[in-house]
Amino acid sequence: MAEIWEPHAPTAAGGLRPLHAEGLDLRVSGPATARTVGDGVVEVTAEGKGDVRIEWRVPCVDATSFWTPESRGTGWLPAVWSAPRRTGLANGAPIAALIGTGDVAICAFAAERADVLAGAGVLEETGEFRFWAQAADRLTVRIDTSRRHFARCLAGLADWWWTGREADVPAAARRPAYSTWYSMHQDITPEGVETQAALGRELGLEVIIVDDGWMTADRTRGYAHCGDWEPVSLPDTAAHVRRVHDLGVRYMLWYALPFIGKDSAAFERIGRYALADAAHMGAIVADPRYPEVREFLTGRLARAVEEWGMDGLKVDFVDWFARVEAPPVGPEADCESVDEGVERLLAAIRGRITAVDPEAMIEHRQPYVSPGLWPYVTMIRATDCPLSPQENRQRTIDVRLAAGPVPVHADMLMWHPAEPPEQIACHLINVLYSVPQISVDLAAQSPGQRAAIAFWLGVFREHADTLQLGELRPARPDLGYPMVTADGGATVVVARYAALPVDASGDGWRTLLVANADVDPDVRLTGGGGTVQATVQDARGRIVRQGEVELDRADAIPVPRGGLLTLHRPLV
Repeated sequence: MAEIWEPHAPTAAGGLRPLHAEGLDLRVSGPATARTVGDGVVEVTAEGKGDVRIEWRVPCVDATSFWTPESRGTGWLPAVWSAPRRTGLANGAPIAALIGTGDVAICAFAAERADVLAGAGVLEETGEFRFWAQAADRLTVRIDTSRRHFARCLAGLADWWWTGREADVPAAARRPAYSTWYSMHQDITPEGVETQAALGRELGLEVIIVDDGWMTADRTRGYAHCGDWEPVSLPDTAAHVRRVHDLGVRYMLWYALPFIGKDSAAFERIGRYALADAAHMGAIVADPRYPEVREFLTGRLARAVEEWGMDGLKVDFVDWFARVEAPPVGPEADCESVDEGVERLLAAIRGRITAVDPEAMIEHRQPYVSPGLWPYVTMIRATDCPLSPQENRQRTIDVRLAAGPVPVHADMLMWHPAEPPEQIACHLINVLYSVPQISVDLAAQSPGQRAAIAFWLGVFREHADTLQLGELRPARPDLGYPMVTADGGATVVVARYAALPVDASGDGWRTLLVANADVDPDVRLTGGGGTVQATVQDARGRIVRQGEVELDRADAIPVPRGGLLTLHRPLV
């Protein structure tokens, strides 16, 4: 076999040898086994001293896109000489898929461990698509070539990650939330927070997440004041939290976990334990391999729940632990691996706050989406993409496809004060299959804007089981998911982001919802039969038409931009 030019990838030590696996051109380094674990699903394990590699190829026929859970990770087919992805506990997830026409997975795979170097790309010489994964000493991967819908293949791999464990997700982690970040940035006051919490509760926002600014009087951004985590901008914090709770709103507080600001007292105490210098941030990245660092950070974060009565933590920038090559540890460290130190730190934080409140929440953010973090998190948010509805849609869908039992939150929704209600509705429809977070000044919203927010948050709440727990079927990842379906059995929800026909076939559903985020109002139904009751509402929830529809003879049904079509089958 001709040598492949890979300027960014290491050479497999000792070479590779063929390994028999049904339907796969498979090669491994060192002793290895392959076994079939399902229809079209093979599990391969390689072992040896040092790095071991598993490599395979599939014909790149009818391929349309390559999928990963990273931001901007889905779309074009990379070349085999592209730089490999390195995943770890605090960055990325070891899962990917080559997707073909009809949204089938030509090949999807996942690695059992978090710390993997993986490459994938088109082999120009043969027209094949080549995958490889490499890790130290032992590596197990599952490879799915069943050609099922790619979302179903990815869900199966995520289920494998979670085998034998129970999900522990507080109900509030699936409830719409208000965030202060885009609306207030660092201008945090008790009065401002309480005002937005009260207005948000009226609209259906049951959680408030207070972001940066609460721990400093400085308003120039940057992270030089992180580390002490004293509530400088939230005096009499416990009383303030009680007032928010009296509104019926849960309270979460933001922490930039790795950063010890150079203007903080904490820097004097633990600044010598630096994993890296983040000079442009005005901080260092603390080294979690030292028990003194973990004890200090755990105590700082746990105060929010233990002393102030808050309901959870927004734990930010965990991926910074994985951004640098770790320096050698000193004698006071109790582990050599940064990943091990991070896991001990996150476990300690979760343990402390759930000892006080078993329903306490913790938010993480893309790209730290590894299944190794699932025991320490109750929600994962798409990474920042302000005022970018299509990007928010793609990021929330990408994360959710590999998030297993963990709720996925949208990046915070914001808009210009002049945004029409129809476009506000489209912002919400674009994140329909996640938990929405809103970050605008609610006091400045017009009646029409408030009506759109309230109506669509009501849809989120009423159909939460289908939207968040139903089978997710996104269409056309190569086009950024122009249509997405969630099938909850009796209820099916379709979101239409382009002028595409909607499949109304199947006898199982009793309610079919079609959310229209496209400027084309004509919703065409295909494949259905029988008489249904149709209701069309505009972006504010106002009913604009009602009546019976014969599915097999229906013309296009006009649904305004930002509106909702609801079809009900009568009970027989």
